[in-house]
Amino acid sequence: MRTAYSVETVRAAERELMARLPEGTLMQRAAAGLAAACADLLGRVYGSRVVLLVGSGDNGGDALYAGARLARRGAGVSAVLLAPERAHAGGLAALRRAGGSVVPAGRAEGALLRADLVLDGIVGIGGKGGLRADAAELVAVVERSRAAVVAVDLPSGVDADSGEVRGQAVRADLTVTFGTHKPGLLIDPAREYAGVVRLVDIGLSLPGEAEIEALQHADVAALLPVPGAESDKYRRGVVGIAAGSARYPGAAVLAVAGALRGGAGAVRYVGPAGDAVIARFPETLVSDQGPAKAGRVQAWVVGPGAGDDAASVAEVLEAEVPVLIDADGLRLADRDAVRGRGAPTLMTPHAGEAAALLGVAREQVEGARLESVRELAGRYGATVLLKGSTTLVADSGGGAVRVNPTGTGWLATAGSGDVLSGLTGSLLAAGLSALDAGSVGAYLHGLAGRLAADGGPVGAGDVAGAVGRAWRDVRG
Repeated sequence: MRTAYSVETVRAAERELMARLPEGTLMQRAAAGLAAACADLLGRVYGSRVVLLVGSGDNGGDALYAGARLARRGAGVSAVLLAPERAHAGGLAALRRAGGSVVPAGRAEGALLRADLVLDGIVGIGGKGGLRADAAELVAVVERSRAAVVAVDLPSGVDADSGEVRGQAVRADLTVTFGTHKPGLLIDPAREYAGVVRLVDIGLSLPGEAEIEALQHADVAALLPVPGAESDKYRRGVVGIAAGSARYPGAAVLAVAGALRGGAGAVRYVGPAGDAVIARFPETLVSDQGPAKAGRVQAWVVGPGAGDDAASVAEVLEAEVPVLIDADGLRLADRDAVRGRGAPTLMTPHAGEAAALLGVAREQVEGARLESVRELAGRYGATVLLKGSTTLVADSGGGAVRVNPTGTGWLATAGSGDVLSGLTGSLLAAGLSALDAGSVGAYLHGLAGRLAADGGPVGAGDVAGAVGRAWRDVRG
């Protein structure tokens, strides 16, 4: 599992480690890893042109020491000091001893435009807000160049803890981060600025519970429900789908498609699209008696394409089994009814739906995804899966927020969310917790999207059809 920790936690771990090591050891470890990553990106270090953008903190010191290492290997290294009087003295001396030079910020344009690689050491993980004007001018020049951009620990101008970007920031091709990932490297919009992320171990001792978790194949494989020799369709779990309407029968079909591939033993469908569901999936158990009379289920999915069917939403919320609420169900669900449920509830909004529930603009949710998912989970007393470029899953009780690493832009297609709802509801019925079901569902859904798309456009039905391949890929 990939984990990310807050700036405060990282700082505390660094202080604890530095107290046990000779002065400067930690910075040298970071600089060594940074220089190695730059060398790998350059391919040929000797004769290459490297420009360091150096701020006043330890981040700038890391860049200067790494630049000195590259200079000793034959690179032409020059440093642009944004605060010359506060530049790291030891790092600057090391760079000069290695043959590096300093270029005044006012005359840096030519060096930046000729550079093969630019090392961003402007602001460290403690930075807040976007770049200041002097740094922004230099970064604008870098964006016109053909240089590869490497960020030191975190792209300057992004928020390490939240993933927010409040102004101009560095767009890196590679970010070399030290000790642990920071939340902003895993969560959009900041993640888009980080490029490829390379983690350098510098020996930090970190606590057990992280701020952010990102599941990997092995983590998902350990959570997947696998039938045993004594399993039958009812022991594997039955998921109920209350979805679709005369206007949106396809939503019901797609939710059922996801559910049938999600690990439960059977799928019950309730709603006006029964004929369409049976025509596509004859194995579905269809009822027209309403959710309460549909038969026993271990979890419900309610809302995809439901239109204004508030009665079915309210009826499902009264059930004493886990419930997933999506799409129209999010608009129709009474908050007090959700908060008063005894069984787990999983809500799966996209940014627009989350904004409506929070009473804010969509742009606010998209710009502050971590804050938004936590706020929504707290308000509703539910687990919330916030869909988007980086899907987040947060529990109402706090703890680490899960971020899904498998998403793809090709999943931004009509009906994709309906497939995710059915798939995740099936995992709930199979016995996974709301947090695990949301995390595993998002992971498989994203991987299925990648497999189905294979680099090109894909439809929601194709995504559903690829879930089995994703499942097998995870299990190896």
